[in-house]
Amino acid sequence: MQIDFAPSARSSVGLEWELALVDASTLELVPAAGRILDAVGWDDDAPIRKEYLQNMIELVSGPHLRVSDAVTDLATQLERVRRVAEPLGVRLLGSGTHPFSIASQQQPFAGPRYDVVKERTAYWGRQMAICGTHIHVGVADRDHALPITNGLARFYPFFLALSASSPFWEAQDSGFASQRTMIFQQLPTNGLPYRMTAWWEFEAYAAELAEVGMINVPGEIRWDVRPAPKFGTVENRTADSVPTLGELGCLAAMTQCLAEFIARDFDTDQVVEDLPPWLVKENKWRAARYGMDAEIITPDRPDRVRPLRKYVAEWIDRLLPVAADLDCEADLLFADELCAGGTSYERQRAVAAETGGNLRAVTARLLEETGAASPFG
Repeated sequence: MQIDFAPSARSSVGLEWELALVDASTLELVPAAGRILDAVGWDDDAPIRKEYLQNMIELVSGPHLRVSDAVTDLATQLERVRRVAEPLGVRLLGSGTHPFSIASQQQPFAGPRYDVVKERTAYWGRQMAICGTHIHVGVADRDHALPITNGLARFYPFFLALSASSPFWEAQDSGFASQRTMIFQQLPTNGLPYRMTAWWEFEAYAAELAEVGMINVPGEIRWDVRPAPKFGTVENRTADSVPTLGELGCLAAMTQCLAEFIARDFDTDQVVEDLPPWLVKENKWRAARYGMDAEIITPDRPDRVRPLRKYVAEWIDRLLPVAADLDCEADLLFADELCAGGTSYERQRAVAAETGGNLRAVTARLLEETGAASPFG
């Protein structure tokens, strides 16, 4: 199967932000997407889009060279939606899961593509009341796409722990920082990327999946990090949805800077430092379970296992020269504020502890944070 890769501006950034729709009175998920989308006008290429469930929408930025411009783009789309949603008694929530609504009670949209997903995924498809943040980073040379895919997958714990916002699931504390990750990985063709170094390997892989009926088009390969040939990007799909613009910018800057760092290394010696796939898989689980408190496995010797908080801080220092070149230093450094002040799952658990486990209070706080510049005032 030939898969054409349309190159794009190197290290440009595009963001996709999935948001849940919540009834302003009950704070439950509400199937209001159809009314909102009809009011704003939409199609598959519009910046405000339909998602699988009727209680979700997706905001999509255009491609930008600067992270701050991509975040401003999304903030503008958010305000468009709010002007329509608020008179309907609907509010928007940026979180990997809703703290207490029941997933199986949520309604998918009808349509050929969604009907196939619903039928094929059965029970797990009925649990997909989850929202993520997807970050596209531009790739100018097709030969860089797979090295950047492999390289970003190694840093899965960074993206997931900084974004983790789904500790509560159907009114219970799941014990995980990111319950969304555990749900999402149940779907076919999801999960970590397979390690490939040449584009023909990716084409052969897609051809085989199509031959045996696993996919119809390459876009149905839903790896956590994947090449996106249509857009000329690598798409980082590891993160939970997050509430604040500061968190969006931080995740985008971390992705942009790491992708550029990896590309520069590859330019120099055609090598990308990575981890064996079984260790990448273990790191994914550790980050989903323990978030910023995870002890993750690194390629560094002799300190193979490191506290994630300290390792993130070390890499921020390492990436600052790249961030300066890309004009996203402030966005990258917001990770330090999250490490100190608490990522979303930590903030949610803190509210629950302060209110005797009141998940309506947790949800109310998430609604207040969604679209704010920062969760820290």
